[in-house]
Amino acid sequence: MDAAKVCTQLIRWLEAQLQQSGARGFVVGLSGGLDSAVTAALAQRAAPGHVLGLVMPCHSDPADQAHAVQVAHQLGIEYQVIDLGPVYDALVERFQATLPPGVDPDRLRVVQANIKPRLRMLTLYHAAGLRGYLVLGTDNRAEVYTGYFTKYGDGGADLLPLADLVKGEVRALGRYLGLPEAILQRTPSAGLWADQSDEAEMGLSYEALDRYLLTGEGDPEVVARIEALHRATEHKRRLPPWPVVAR
Repeated sequence: MDAAKVCTQLIRWLEAQLQQSGARGFVVGLSGGLDSAVTAALAQRAAPGHVLGLVMPCHSDPADQAHAVQVAHQLGIEYQVIDLGPVYDALVERFQATLPPGVDPDRLRVVQANIKPRLRMLTLYHAAGLRGYLVLGTDNRAEVYTGYFTKYGDGGADLLPLADLVKGEVRALGRYLGLPEAILQRTPSAGLWADQSDEAEMGLSYEALDRYLLTGEGDPEVVARIEALHRATEHKRRLPPWPVVAR
């Protein structure tokens, strides 16, 4: 991949989207990870001085916030830290009375964890609405294809500038953009619970995902796993279906 060429293409695309929408700038959720850092760097180049980074810890690893703030300082973008932990706790406590008897603990953990990205989506759109900005999502091609995102959570955005780039390409773009090595080498994680990693939860390595998405090649069991995830998560990539009523 020619990182300089791709960078220019993405910046021009963001500029065009901004002009077409009539919006004034971009809001980006800064997680402390690679994808959000690259997204913010592209946004700052497309709309200098009109980018807001939101750091939204929710019982998160303190290193996530530290890295997110580091990125904001390096890029020179405005940022705010909004602790969503108390809101999350209040919702979880309120929902306790609604739990069905004998609910599966693993299912409950995932359902409750998905509250976090949905709270972040709400927070991003609140800030964007106040400023007349667009919300930039940070999902990459592997996450979009496998459905590794929360519906109406991190999947809820106005634009997805990285959605055609596999993880290795995002990392190469981040290196070209001069992001800190600590960000480039961080273990990819959605940060939904302690010690979570993308690769462990998907049951796939990004290396294998990148290879398949770019070449169509891979070990049979890896290809089967990727395509099974793609089929099972198709609903995440579509608007809700509606019936056509005969009148």
